[in-house]
Amino acid sequence: MLDEAGFLRHVCAVPTNVALLERLPALGLPDCYLAAGCLFQPVWNHRSGNPPGWGISDFDTFYFDASDLSWEAEDEVIQRAAQHFSDLDATIEIRNQARVHLWYEQKFGRPIAPLTSSRDGIEGFLVACTCIGINVDTGDIHAPDGLQDLWNGILRPNPKTADDPLFLKKAESYRARWPWLTIRKHA
Repeated sequence: MLDEAGFLRHVCAVPTNVALLERLPALGLPDCYLAAGCLFQPVWNHRSGNPPGWGISDFDTFYFDASDLSWEAEDEVIQRAAQHFSDLDATIEIRNQARVHLWYEQKFGRPIAPLTSSRDGIEGFLVACTCIGINVDTGDIHAPDGLQDLWNGILRPNPKTADDPLFLKKAESYRARWPWLTIRKHA
């Protein structure tokens, strides 16, 4: 069983996660969350006997600012963050969730409606147990599907994206790295 305290212990076993959670608030980004693989992979690494940060390729950071949807505004945030975190040996991916609908179809082959928050972005991940984020200002965990499937390694389609053919590809890529994971094709 995995509770929020246990989850945070695994997340904070990765020094880059600790640095980001401590230092992201200084950027003043609205509705800012650390999200995705840098949060769930340490749990699977623990269950697999791997080092906590094994396999983490980037550290996803979401914010939501609908006041300026231009690429230039987002890039200014990306450049500011690059300077702020230049001492970290990590790829920090910062994305304005208010802009996702502008590029999503080109990247993933289907349109999506504009998001209304960073939580909307987190809730759009293909695999339900990976829909997870930590609000950098409050420390609150947003895990709409709970933490038990994450701990148990059960990969189910996110009910919000259940018809997406990319689910199986994503789930198989996870299972290639953590063979004990179980794929369930139905939510």
